[in-house]
Amino acid sequence: MKSDVTSKNKISKKREDMSRLDELIKELCPNGVEYKELGEIVKSQRGKTITKELIKDGDIPVISGGQKPPYYHNESNRKGEVITIAGSGAYAGFVMYWDKPIFVSDAFSIECDKSYLNIKYIYYFLQNNQMKIYSLKKGGGVPHVYFKDMQKFLVPVPPLEVQNEIVRILDNFTALTAELTARKRQYSWYRDYLLKFENKIKIMKLEDLFELKNGYTPSKSNSEYWENGDVNWFKIEDINSNGRVLSNSLEKVNKKGIKGKLFPENALIISTSATIGEYALITKEFLCNQRFTCLITKEEYKELILPMFLKHYAYILSKKCKENIKIGNFPSVDMDKFKKFSIALPPLEVQKRIVEVLDNFEKICNDLNIGLPAEIEARQKQYEFYRNYLLTFNNEEIYALSKQASKQASKQASKQASKPKI
Repeated sequence: MKSDVTSKNKISKKREDMSRLDELIKELCPNGVEYKELGEIVKSQRGKTITKELIKDGDIPVISGGQKPPYYHNESNRKGEVITIAGSGAYAGFVMYWDKPIFVSDAFSIECDKSYLNIKYIYYFLQNNQMKIYSLKKGGGVPHVYFKDMQKFLVPVPPLEVQNEIVRILDNFTALTAELTARKRQYSWYRDYLLKFENKIKIMKLEDLFELKNGYTPSKSNSEYWENGDVNWFKIEDINSNGRVLSNSLEKVNKKGIKGKLFPENALIISTSATIGEYALITKEFLCNQRFTCLITKEEYKELILPMFLKHYAYILSKKCKENIKIGNFPSVDMDKFKKFSIALPPLEVQKRIVEVLDNFEKICNDLNIGLPAEIEARQKQYEFYRNYLLTFNNEEIYALSKQASKQASKQASKQASKPKI
């Protein structure tokens, strides 16, 4: 009975939210909403490149070219609410919102006059245009995004009260992912626990267990190397798109572009420059780009390690990579230290059991056909749908949307009411 009441309350609340927004728009924007260029209404500032002399241990996130802070500092150069956009690297153009002190490095920040703009409203607008921002990438080896190319974006600027209401509604949608985040944290805890071995087991250095090979990119200027290609060539985007066990790459290389032998199946790739610590197990012969170091198990040790155990243990190696970064034109792992990283090798039966446990956790967290992730994806699609509509400011569409939401809410309430009470 209690769950039915809760569901009805949520439905009623959503209906009230849309009605309230509809009323505000009719009251405060009777003649539509003014659009302004992004460069007119926000202030942008480049980050400060961190050199070796500036690296200091601390708890302030350093925002650079990735989706997550690669390292931390003890001082901030931005305080309060701010938006950051990655300036270069694989994630160039990625938009983030911060409500705590940060250090902006290889990125630029966006701030605004809070007397007439809600900065989180601007964040939601930019997030709604994320793919458009990605399309602005320039450069070959290391792509860049520049704020000057975003300045002409047209931003709907309704009265602050309307902005605040839109932010409140969208914040409520994003809060629905909290349970999934908790599940993933639980998975991370178990992964850490299972991959820490305090008993006396075999420990080896990477340079002893593996052949370490650098990836490379066949010349893009020679079309023969890329036309009619059938050789897998992996890059960061493959991991982003298809996960951490890969057999088929987004781009293919022609055999004419190959130098020497292909990397063998069941080798691990881990990114050791630019975007640090991304990894994947490759199950077919392949090549990869120069951002990756390839770990190929030496022939005499193949009976000591299961490929899927290596894939899971790469999580530990990834953390070590992020703790041993050298700063130059872009971050890179200290390869002298990388070679000395240790890897624990429990008996094969123990490795097999660990793989089974962690695979099950990953399935629970990531399989779109199981429980919570499917629900979260549905909510995410709903959120994106509402975000897009709420930021278009076509009054007729907003009014139609509120009527549609009310109709759907009534239908859902009827379904809930018809369920047998337990």
